[in-house]
Amino acid sequence: MDQDFGGAIVALKKHGLETLPSLGIVLGSGLGPFADEAADAVAVAYSELPGFPVPSVEGHAGRLVVGAVEGKRVALFQGRGHYYECGDAGVMRVAIDTFKSLGGETLLLTNAAGGLNTEWRPPSLVAITDHINFSGANPLIGHPGADRFVPLTRAYDPDLIEMLHRAARTSNVELHEGVYMWFSGPSFETPAEIRAARTLGADLVGMSTVPEVILARRAGLRVAAVSVVTNYAAGLAGGDPSHDETQEYARLAADRFKSLLRAFIRSYEAKPS
Repeated sequence: MDQDFGGAIVALKKHGLETLPSLGIVLGSGLGPFADEAADAVAVAYSELPGFPVPSVEGHAGRLVVGAVEGKRVALFQGRGHYYECGDAGVMRVAIDTFKSLGGETLLLTNAAGGLNTEWRPPSLVAITDHINFSGANPLIGHPGADRFVPLTRAYDPDLIEMLHRAARTSNVELHEGVYMWFSGPSFETPAEIRAARTLGADLVGMSTVPEVILARRAGLRVAAVSVVTNYAAGLAGGDPSHDETQEYARLAADRFKSLLRAFIRSYEAKPS
């Protein structure tokens, strides 16, 4: 937790990025190509940014792309690092702190998830309203400051959730909402774990996002998140998840997901200073 983000800031400034936009979007599975649609873009590989993760998962290119979408400048994180890749729940800390330090205000997270509601046929889209940390890990373990005690009562900003629903209506995209449970991965959940998750109130299960929410709230960012349901969770409606299935259904949802993101970006306004 002691890693500094100053090196990343220096590297970004060498690419002409003195500031970053107010809105940042982490592009999860199936959404990476959305970054290629940004106009007048500057793209910097994570490998050039000290402290940024270098993803090892298919569909996570590992680039920060800053450009215009729907006429508005946005920061697109093309891929993320996962806890299961390196054993560090804080793998996205430098990326998030750098974003905040250079002007970021709002972080929209996207991911692929397993669905526990059998009425949500893959590839449904779901706005996350709350989470359950089932992993036992936390990105702030070992951090010495008092800011490690992050309040999470309103971790997912209600105003941003409402903006997502308005964006869904204007883009004619069905958007559900539910609670996301974080498992460490990389193995998929067992049917018994899914039964436990349902009992505890989860609607979605996945292997990302929650650490980023905690880090973003620690940094003072507003947060929203959307999952694409890529499969029924293990033991539900014949669910027997695989990585190939996750990738396939994430791609099937990509066009609707992009429409939702574009409508959200059109309506997004930074809070007055």
